[in-house]
Amino acid sequence: MSHTIAEIAAALGAQVFGAADLLITGAAEPSMAGPDDIALAMQPEYADGLAQGRARAAILWEGADWQALGLEAALVVQRPRYAMAHLTALLDPGPRIAPGIHPSSVIDPSAVIGPDAAIGPLVVIGADVRIGARARIASHVSIGENSQIGDDALIMAGVRIGHAVVIGDRFIAQPAAVLGADGLSFVTPQTSGVERARKSLGDQGEILHQSWTRIHSLGSVVIGDDVEVGANSCIDRGTIRDTRIGSGCKIDNLVHLAHNVVLGRDCLLAAQTGIAGSTTVGDRCIFGGQSGAVDNISIGDDVICTGATKLLSNVPSGRVMMGYPAVRMDQHVEMYKAARRLPRLMRDMAAARKDSGSKPEAE
Repeated sequence: MSHTIAEIAAALGAQVFGAADLLITGAAEPSMAGPDDIALAMQPEYADGLAQGRARAAILWEGADWQALGLEAALVVQRPRYAMAHLTALLDPGPRIAPGIHPSSVIDPSAVIGPDAAIGPLVVIGADVRIGARARIASHVSIGENSQIGDDALIMAGVRIGHAVVIGDRFIAQPAAVLGADGLSFVTPQTSGVERARKSLGDQGEILHQSWTRIHSLGSVVIGDDVEVGANSCIDRGTIRDTRIGSGCKIDNLVHLAHNVVLGRDCLLAAQTGIAGSTTVGDRCIFGGQSGAVDNISIGDDVICTGATKLLSNVPSGRVMMGYPAVRMDQHVEMYKAARRLPRLMRDMAAARKDSGSKPEAE
């Protein structure tokens, strides 16, 4: 598939210079670009790479002299990374899934499949499932009974969707994501050591030899529109009420959202984030890689958690959090600086004691 420079400019909202009818089939870094690629040279430091590659067209920084760089055409954008989102969408053909329903798929007669669907080999779709128009479902996907999926879904190989899960339009699930498995809900006949330790802040009390009894998951998972779920991520169904994921959320690989979690709109969760059960997250929150939150807390809107941050208590809206246990980012930086000063302070204190002839306090 090829696009003219003019077509790409229209998709990106970019200024066009030079040969607007030049055909482009791909995008590449400047030093690796071929004659049919558009080079991504959006900063001045990429200029040398253009000389190493063979690109005839490039996306350049504002004020660049495209002719001096030996190009036949150029585009200039205001926000390069945002432009990349539109460029990659234009050039990405997506997975190749043959239209129609593959003969090896197993679809219950009561399931309703929307028009123009593409369903790959060895897909299993349960009773009373409803799938919207133009769905693309790759091989080895299973969808449990009574589930609903909106229009324009893209579900990659090996995804597992449990029973009675409800998903909105334009959903994307990367390979091996699991939606609607049971949550970790177990209870002991008598008060457990965990419950006593939490109440006493560390004392288990009498140790009782008890086994765990399952609390069954009667809730489901409800997902809004324009949600993406990464590879090998898991979203557990609710115990009584549903686990809910708001519209526009983007969830990376290896993320776990536990039972009863409520995630607001347009949240972004990087890899290995974990949100424990019954925690509520507001709109537009961002979790860096390996960050997490304990159970039964409330996180406000527009909270940002840096990588590896661990939230152990409620967080008000608008906070930027860092560390374990998490504190405000500015406070964490001060604490880190203070911690780095400790060895020097200890040496200074030891030297002062020696000079004064005083003995160190007993440890």
